[in-house]
Amino acid sequence: MQAIILAGGKGRRLMPYTTVLPKPLMPIGDYPILEVILRQLKHCGFERVTISTGYLHELIHAYLDSNKTLGLNISYVHEDSPLGTIGPLRLIDDLDDTFLVMNGDILTDIKYLDLIESHRRNKAIATVATYQRDVNIDFGVLEKDENRKITAFREKPTFHFDVSMGVYVFSKKVLDYVPEGEPFGFDQLMYALTAKNEAVYSYPHTGYWLDIGRPDDYARSIEEFERYKDRFLP
Repeated sequence: MQAIILAGGKGRRLMPYTTVLPKPLMPIGDYPILEVILRQLKHCGFERVTISTGYLHELIHAYLDSNKTLGLNISYVHEDSPLGTIGPLRLIDDLDDTFLVMNGDILTDIKYLDLIESHRRNKAIATVATYQRDVNIDFGVLEKDENRKITAFREKPTFHFDVSMGVYVFSKKVLDYVPEGEPFGFDQLMYALTAKNEAVYSYPHTGYWLDIGRPDDYARSIEEFERYKDRFLP
């Protein structure tokens, strides 16, 4: 199986840490987050991994090239200028018919094989791993009709949203929607696919998920990685 890891971003929200390290090499426990992901993929049976690099790419190359314990066939593509979250797929010549794509800064215990099986079962062009996020509103919320008559009131409600985890399974057909040589993001891809009523499915994940892109989430990831280490590195 083939996985593509997106590791080209500058990690601006994690400054000043990322002035010296690319975000995928930020350490949690004994490993950089990128190595945690690679060890998970290896455990699930992935053999080929392509890493899309950009900012401080030479450090990612140096670290992984010196690591002899992963047992993966790792290749690289390089973004000379940022291509967004989906644009780098156009740099990869040997994509499988079905492949995994994920950001290189995610701590999760998602079952990658179940995600892929869901994609194949639905005959999807794209499957998006999702996670429920709750948004608390600290105000009383009014609902009104077209005449501004108040019809309902809720005090400090909580809204529930399914958000993208930054983990996807794509069929190669998705490249028909990705322009070559220019930035193209996940949001643009979703607009394009849904406009054409393509088979795009969600895969709800109820386990653990954390994007380490902000300082408070990064600090939390360090603490919880040690607490739940067996969940992340079985």
